[in-house]
Amino acid sequence: MTKTRLFRLWLVLGSVFMVLLIIVYWDNVGTAHFYLQTSFPRPHPLEPLPTPGHGAEKEFTSDVDAFLQKLLGGSLKQSPLSGKRPEQPSVPASSRPGLSNAEESVRGYDWSARDTQQGPDPGGQQAERRSVLRGLCANASFVFPTKERSFDDIPNYELNHLIVDDRHGVIYCYVPKVACTNWKRVMIVLSESLLDRGTPYRDPLDIPREYVHNSSTHLTFNKFWRRYGKFSRHLMKIKLKKYTKFLFVRDPFVRLISAFRSKFQLENEEFYRKFAVPMLKMYANRTGLPASVSEAFSAGLKVSFANFIQYLLDPRTEKLAPFNEHWRQVHRLCHPCQIDYDFVGKLETLDQDAAQLLRLLKVDKVLHFPPSYRNRTASSWEEDWFATIPLAWRQQLYKLYEADFVLFGYPKPEHLLRD
Repeated sequence: MTKTRLFRLWLVLGSVFMVLLIIVYWDNVGTAHFYLQTSFPRPHPLEPLPTPGHGAEKEFTSDVDAFLQKLLGGSLKQSPLSGKRPEQPSVPASSRPGLSNAEESVRGYDWSARDTQQGPDPGGQQAERRSVLRGLCANASFVFPTKERSFDDIPNYELNHLIVDDRHGVIYCYVPKVACTNWKRVMIVLSESLLDRGTPYRDPLDIPREYVHNSSTHLTFNKFWRRYGKFSRHLMKIKLKKYTKFLFVRDPFVRLISAFRSKFQLENEEFYRKFAVPMLKMYANRTGLPASVSEAFSAGLKVSFANFIQYLLDPRTEKLAPFNEHWRQVHRLCHPCQIDYDFVGKLETLDQDAAQLLRLLKVDKVLHFPPSYRNRTASSWEEDWFATIPLAWRQQLYKLYEADFVLFGYPKPEHLLRD
């Protein structure tokens, strides 16, 4: 009897251990690699949903589709964050991001309103951007890493930038340094994923910045496995097919300058310890660096733009860890050749694009994009910023970000890439 009980106990513990292993494995590598270890057929990327007929396997798949369609239909009627939502302290009605003089100078906020009344697609701009993107993704001669992989090949942890609003059927891929703070605020208002004393926020600018960038505030694709288990990837595909998908992009070199100014010219303890200290040691031959960023700044110890470029070009950098999201390429954050975006906005035309997108989503009567972020990191500054960067480095940097330039229609900066 004792042996039987021990055997059962070990069987239960072994089963629990195997389940935990599968969960951890799936979360880290995505469903694609799990499919490789099983006898089930591997799904083809972004194919139309299977239809009934042709054998038991197809019938099973159609049943799953029907179930997920029903599940999806139900989720459209409620917020994606089911259960108790986090209740946050009240914010004054006139609340606006509080910026120090230094931060104001670097970030360059301008809260003035501007007239953005335009037609549904001025000059066919959206049609052109999407056409260029689709054409390049289908062009076999245009190659960059990860282009040819399917949606199933994308690991779950690489889907963490896709924010889902089930109430309005919207998916937003956020790109840091491209007005993502305010677009995240908009998504919080739309999804009602955050409450202030039991009431959803209505004005995006009333949402405190610390909650905007808290990952627990948003429902993202990488969280689907814990919610929906083995149906997660299939449900993602249904949402990608039915929902309106959008992203905003920016000139890649200007985005890099903006990231450098924001993270290394302002006192940021996290970025100082994680990035600035190694950069100063490796590329500026500094030793005995201060423990805090305030001490370093007081001593005049700051990462130079040249140090930052060296770090990006160093092949050892990504052997240790992928690029931080603030300077990771857009095509690696948002997977534009695996996801067919319905709207491609640009920071350079933010006011017009934001107004157009809100009309497309049919929420323009109840929600307005926060007053415009006036970008002081202008493309005209590129020559000044890159003046001290060797030509060979500039050329290597362009190759590193070339896919973003080409995919999103930004001209090659020839003036920076020749003597």
